[in-house]
Amino acid sequence: MYLCSRLSRLYGGLLSRPIGRNAQPVWRPLYRSLMLSSQRKIPEFSSFVARTNTCGELRSSHIGQEVTLCGWIQYRRQNIFIVLRDCHGLVQVVIPQDKSATSMKKILCEAPVESVVKVTGTVISRPPGQVNPKMPTGEIEIKVKTAELLNACKKLPFEIKDFVKKTEALRLQYRYLDLRSSQMQYNLRLRSQMVMKMREYLCNLHGFVDIETPTLFKRTPGGAKEFLVPCREPGKFYSLPQSPQQFKQLLMIGGLDRYFQVARCYRDEGSRPDRQPEFTQIVDTSDIFRNTEIRFLQDALTKPQGTVKAMCVCQGAKYLNRKDIEFIRKFAADHFNQEVLPIFLKANKNWNSPVTKFITEEQRWQLTRLMEIQDEDMVLLTAGQHKKACSLLGKLRLECADLLEMRGVVLRDPTLFSFLWVVDFPLFLPKEENPTELESAHHPFTAPHPSDIHLLYTEPTKVRSQHYDLVLNGSEIGGGSIRIHDAELQHYILAALLKEDVNLLSHLLQALDHGAPPHGGIALGLDRLICLVTGAPNIRDVIAFPKSFRGYDLMSSAPDFVPSEELKHYHIQVSWPTDSEAEKKCIESVTPPRKLSF
Repeated sequence: MYLCSRLSRLYGGLLSRPIGRNAQPVWRPLYRSLMLSSQRKIPEFSSFVARTNTCGELRSSHIGQEVTLCGWIQYRRQNIFIVLRDCHGLVQVVIPQDKSATSMKKILCEAPVESVVKVTGTVISRPPGQVNPKMPTGEIEIKVKTAELLNACKKLPFEIKDFVKKTEALRLQYRYLDLRSSQMQYNLRLRSQMVMKMREYLCNLHGFVDIETPTLFKRTPGGAKEFLVPCREPGKFYSLPQSPQQFKQLLMIGGLDRYFQVARCYRDEGSRPDRQPEFTQIVDTSDIFRNTEIRFLQDALTKPQGTVKAMCVCQGAKYLNRKDIEFIRKFAADHFNQEVLPIFLKANKNWNSPVTKFITEEQRWQLTRLMEIQDEDMVLLTAGQHKKACSLLGKLRLECADLLEMRGVVLRDPTLFSFLWVVDFPLFLPKEENPTELESAHHPFTAPHPSDIHLLYTEPTKVRSQHYDLVLNGSEIGGGSIRIHDAELQHYILAALLKEDVNLLSHLLQALDHGAPPHGGIALGLDRLICLVTGAPNIRDVIAFPKSFRGYDLMSSAPDFVPSEELKHYHIQVSWPTDSEAEKKCIESVTPPRKLSF
């Protein structure tokens, strides 16, 4: 309220001033006023703040000063001292031992670990030989004068220490405690700094405009499944946007040619690996196994888009054990519903695999020559629809790299960031459920390659797109495209090739018909990018309050049931599944990813 009233006094008259033909743009004096006000000295603490300093800032230069600190009790040693922690660091607090400080000693000795306390005392030097050089505040400690227990902590479900192993489910259930760990603090603070640097770079150096687009929108044809939001008008729903794609284009048409935002993107689906396949060198071995007796390879090759793919894991036979192989096969089955065959070639040239008897000498020789297999290598063989097989091996490539590095094999330099652009994607792909129909490889607004436009009307599957992906250290971190700016071309692709209802996009088609300039953009997966920078094992470790793999909030038990009385306002009645249907069906949604969209 104070801030709002102060801004009103400072800028109220300025903002209400009418702008005539010759008037100076209102944002210029506003900008200067903001800059001047930001340079004024603002008190570091308000009257509502109890502490005078943070736990991590005190040094030997503060010796002799009286300070008030607030924080969590990190640990206590022999009832002689406690280590107090806040988000800025740690400091050692000496517990008074004299009889006159009995009540104060009782507070500091009996308060459970992770309780919040306030202490006031004097900064003193640590005794000789007790300086801790590994601790930024290791030269000093606090001699307590007063202590107050602000809030006692109940028994913890796990210790707030990084080296204590905890299941991810338990971490998500008690996320407010997990956030206190130094690793989560580091991840989220680094994330904040990176986002701030991005904003400064785009806005201050390159004139981009940060614009927030609506969360409630309408259903979009194609792409991922969308979350629906009911309204009070019968039969009508909003959709949560899976990306701000259409708004990007409308802003370009509106003349905001350099726009960006950190956008939430919502998709009502599980962690489907085929949504964002990894790009890697995968070898096609379909011709080698064209006449194979291995049943699942035979079945794959008889289907449209069926293929047999193989990947060589260098020194896999030397370092990976039976447990690792079981993990690889289970990973393929659980995440891709695919079978994968591990094949080993020992130094004595004997094949050690369940399918050994079905692989002919000629097939062995061809496979060895094609993939340049060495004695200690392992080959992973899979079959199925082309896109799915490539996605599986792309993921297994990264999983195998993790397994080998756990065995001491040096494969990747964690300090090295290797970027790669992937281009020349097809504009269309056959639909998985109906290969005779087409779907967009990227999205229906991607422009075709200028050299291939003539093929749209004769051989659309051969048309390349102006779509580009950015890969960092083997993981896709962003994707974008040049968009269609011609209304007639956009209408033809939607109606004739993709068989979509163009009425759903009448607003966009109409906008394209009003002087839309050529335009394009890119969206970076912010969660994944920060995950790679921090070295976190998954994106849930760089998000403050993520959902579980299946889309549940284990902390608040969301999603939750809504009483039928409340649903009446939205004209909705729940059709409950039978027991057998309920067992087969589960919610499959993921934490809304954040994207830096241009």
